[in-house]
Amino acid sequence: MLQSNKITALYCRLSQEDMQAGESGSIQHQKMILQRYADEHHFLNTKFFVDDGFSGVSFEREGLQAMLQEVEAGRVATVITKDLSRLGRNYLKTGELIEIVFPENGVRYIAINDGVDTAREDNEFTPLRNWFNEFYARDTSKKIRAVKQAQAQKGERVNGEYPYGYIPDPNNRHHLIPDPETAPIVKQVFRYVC
Repeated sequence: MLQSNKITALYCRLSQEDMQAGESGSIQHQKMILQRYADEHHFLNTKFFVDDGFSGVSFEREGLQAMLQEVEAGRVATVITKDLSRLGRNYLKTGELIEIVFPENGVRYIAINDGVDTAREDNEFTPLRNWFNEFYARDTSKKIRAVKQAQAQKGERVNGEYPYGYIPDPNNRHHLIPDPETAPIVKQVFRYVC
């Protein structure tokens, strides 16, 4: 049993890139895994901190910052994530949390699927996993950029917004056609301006 006056921070994060890559780690799924682990290992006073739709490369995440405020205020005994990449995909910043911030504040860190537990002595591979997570984020970003660039070169739309006066072609969702209702307004505005 852990210090009952401190909380066990259960941190969940899912980025848009994770969703696009088909990673099976929805926020609800992560919450279920974390709560079950906490219950089975007798961690008390659990509190969820969640960032949904945020990249692990950025550390300016509302849920993470709220958790770190609790850590620095001395109110957290343990931080638990599903895996190391949920905490972050920036090698230096994630390493700073695990190697400096958490130990300075007496916080134990556990990444369930990666077998990381700072209360144990066998965490030699944690920095390597951390580096790999950053590499994965960069690689995924490059792939997404390449796909969008290829779509743009083929004349396909690369974002979800349609310009006023256009609608998607029913035969090709990447192609736009004039909207019969709003296109005349766009033409009229163009005539006034030009």
